[in-house]
Amino acid sequence: MNINLVMARESIPADGSSVFLAGPTPRSGAVESWRPAAIRELAAQWTGAEPLTVLSPESRDGKRAEHYDDQVDWETDARSVATTILFWIPRDVKSLPGFTTNVEFGLDVTTGKAVLGCPPECPNPERNRYLIYVARRHAVPVCETLTDTAVAALDIVTSRTQ
Repeated sequence: MNINLVMARESIPADGSSVFLAGPTPRSGAVESWRPAAIRELAAQWTGAEPLTVLSPESRDGKRAEHYDDQVDWETDARSVATTILFWIPRDVKSLPGFTTNVEFGLDVTTGKAVLGCPPECPNPERNRYLIYVARRHAVPVCETLTDTAVAALDIVTSRTQ
């Protein structure tokens, strides 16, 4: 696997291609994270000569930030330096509401780095309607599967590194 996984609050590499995994984060062990599947998809699709850095806002071994600001600062810095930002929003207002994700998407939609993935079979797809509308207004790729979202994110990485 030609992937360098960097988890929350770990050192962010200064160079190389990278994908930030934006989207709702489970707050309990009862809810499965979508990020391992996204990492597998990126690894399966990545054909670059150099390793791809995947920046995940989830904590390694579930160790949460001691201070909220430390987490927010790391995520903001990671999104800023990422080559592309993969937004995957399997919206479930009860277990994966994604309220912070909404704000992050609004901040990143005009950067030319964002890709939006919204599975139509998620529990609350109607809650993604506005994000999809905004994405299309700003020519952000909109996908319905995690595979297609990973491919679209890697297309941006490839176009930015050529």
